[in-house]
Amino acid sequence: MGFHEVRFPPNLSFGSVGGPERRTEIVTLANGFEERNTPWAHARRRYDAGVGLRSLDDVEALIAFFEARRGQLYGFRWKDWSDYRSCLPSREVQFTDQEIALGDGETRVFQLTKGYASGEERYTRPITKPVAGTVRVGVDGSPLREAVDFEVDAATGLITLEDAPDIGVIVSAGFEFDVPVRFDTELIQTSVSSFKAGDVPRVPVVELRV
Repeated sequence: MGFHEVRFPPNLSFGSVGGPERRTEIVTLANGFEERNTPWAHARRRYDAGVGLRSLDDVEALIAFFEARRGQLYGFRWKDWSDYRSCLPSREVQFTDQEIALGDGETRVFQLTKGYASGEERYTRPITKPVAGTVRVGVDGSPLREAVDFEVDAATGLITLEDAPDIGVIVSAGFEFDVPVRFDTELIQTSVSSFKAGDVPRVPVVELRV
């Protein structure tokens, strides 16, 4: 799959609308009860990049980005301003934000994840596009040093520790991250006159499975 490790201009994604989409198959039985199932283990996010455009310069930047990705051909990074940190948006990233694994004495490679909890239910989302330079990692409550104690693959979200954590030891991490997406349209329609009147193009983007 073609993917460019480049981020859609954050100033254009700011103000965009979108969020997670789930797919649920519902069958209503003869007695009125329902059976519900989902073929998706993870949500798929959708956004509209057109809402963030505020000037004709923004339109030019959008067109340049669209052409460089060859439309839908290549994926790219997207900053979801409503959900881009391992912690609350009002806080700073800390290595204790997310518990991503327990040591087994052998494994040194771990996937970054983010947990979403409500009541007793919890969903764990794999993070595959961390932002380089923002990842903090800790083992057993102590911070590690990047390039000394661990390495990060910003294209996959995998971290590799220098030493395998002991059995039962908590591996934690904090980070900022992007969403892997592609354009969900082959056509960008713009009009100078309508844009000045407040009408902006619709530019849908959809999350990729990577």
